Parts: sequence; structure tokens; C-alpha cells
Amino acid sequence: MARILHRTIRVGAVDIFYRETLPRTPQSGRPPILLLHGFPSSSHQYRSLMQILGDDHRMIAPDYPGFGQTQIAPSGDDTFDFSFQSLSRVIEDFIDALSLGSFVLYAFDFGGPVGFRIAARRPELIAGLIIQNANAYEAGLSDAAWHFAMLDGRDDAGTKEFEGLLSLDGIKFQYLTGVADTGFISPDGYMLDQHYLERQEHKAAMLSLLRDYKTNLAEYPIWQDWLRRQRPPAQILWGQHDPLFIEAGAQAYLTDLPDAELHIFDTGHFALEECVDEIAPLIAEFIGRLGSTGE
Repeated sequence: MARILHRTIRVGAVDIFYRETLPRTPQSGRPPILLLHGFPSSSHQYRSLMQILGDDHRMIAPDYPGFGQTQIAPSGDDTFDFSFQSLSRVIEDFIDALSLGSFVLYAFDFGGPVGFRIAARRPELIAGLIIQNANAYEAGLSDAAWHFAMLDGRDDAGTKEFEGLLSLDGIKFQYLTGVADTGFISPDGYMLDQHYLERQEHKAAMLSLLRDYKTNLAEYPIWQDWLRRQRPPAQILWGQHDPLFIEAGAQAYLTDLPDAELHIFDTGHFALEECVDEIAPLIAEFIGRLGSTGE
């Protein structure tokens, strides 16, 4: 079993909880992997991947403010801005606090808008990209995703729709829709997410972020320009039956990253829940090539 530390580090007014593997067989030249989680989950979603790869790779998975075990100091509770821009700044400070000179960015779901903002500001940090159902193109939005992205969410009707996404049924919808066999999906993931969302401060943070989601669409051209200019080594992993981020979004990356690897899986949004045994070796090969080529 991989050795995984569970730590907390103070960044400004935020105590960021994170998981970090301690490789037994570290290889020189291999960059660490920064794993950015999605909605409405936490670093817990990477538990299996870290156990499989953690003996050979340094892997770091933080919880964002408003998610999982990360806590905001009481003095900052009423003033913290729950927006994607704010989350990206906190995670950027976290990166600096750990002195990560460069890393492979694993971006899933919300990890896209958080991580891509950082990458566009500081491209020198990105040694490679692993993109898993993290959208950066209008073509990748399903009708349901377009609806929620355009929803104002500040009136009673909009708030009610967003709260539906935060209900247990809404969370299970994201975990179970499109999977090949629901028997492979442990209920621990979505039940833990629901546990955290029962905290009033977490629910309020989620509502703020859902209302802010439309700001990501305006950022798409900036992220696409960064991809075209920088051409980081990239691996694209995609659950093809994702009800929110459709396969066209995976294909769209190839317009700006024509040399990227693309792997499509017969599963839904949380692809690691069902396909981690297929995905982990692909990631290991990708990281190994980065280390061997010195990219």
C-alpha cells in the first residue's frame, strides 16, 4: 500500500487540508502530480489512484476552501469570496507554500477552471497536463450544463434548481449517470460528499460557486490561447457518458493540443470510480515519458 500523509497548511486565512504520497521508489526527473478535485467532492475522490501510483509518484491532492476538510479561519468566514478566481488564488498560494517549482496538473471538473486560471497566469509551473472530464470548450457543454451555466440562481427558482444539484439525488446523478455497471461505484464517495454538504457553510459556498460558474465560459478563450501557445505535454481521459461534459469537449482539446493523448472510457463523469484500473497505468506511462524525455 502506498504511504499517504494527511496534512494541513495555513495559507492566508485558510487551513488547507491535503493528501500527499511518499514514494518508496522515487525516480529523478519525474514531476509531482497536483490533483485538483471536482464538484461536489474533495481530495477523497483520488484515494484509489493515490494508492495505486503513490509508491512511485509524489502526488498532492488539496481540498478547496468550502470543500472536504479545508477550513477558513473564523475571522475570514464572512469575507471569503467563493468564486473560481478566489479558489485559484488560494491554490496558487498553496503551490508556493509547498515550493512546487513545476508539476503535472491533473484537472477534473472544477479542477479545470481552478487549475487553468493558475496555468494561464504562471505557465512555467506546468510540466504536463492530465485532463479528465474538465471542460474548456463550448462544444463540451451538454444541454443540461448550458442550462445551469446560464442560470442566474439568485432568485427562488434558480436557487431551488441549484439546491437540487446539492441534494443526495443530485450528487448520485453525477456519480451514477452513464456508468457501465453501478455495482462498481462505491456509495462511500457520494455519501461523504453529502455529509460535507450538510454543513451549512459548505452548502453556501457551493451555491456561490454554482452562481459563479458562468464566469468560466468567458475564460475559455484565455485557456485555449494558453494551450495553443504553450503546448504542454497532455493526456486527455474522458468518461464518454458524462451527462454534463460531453465527449465533444475531449475532442476539442485536440484543436489546440494536436499531440495530446486521448483516451475515451465507457463510463460517466467520475471516471476514476469505475475505471481506475484502466486509467492508472496510462497515467504512469505518461509521467514516465515526461521524466525520461526531460520535457
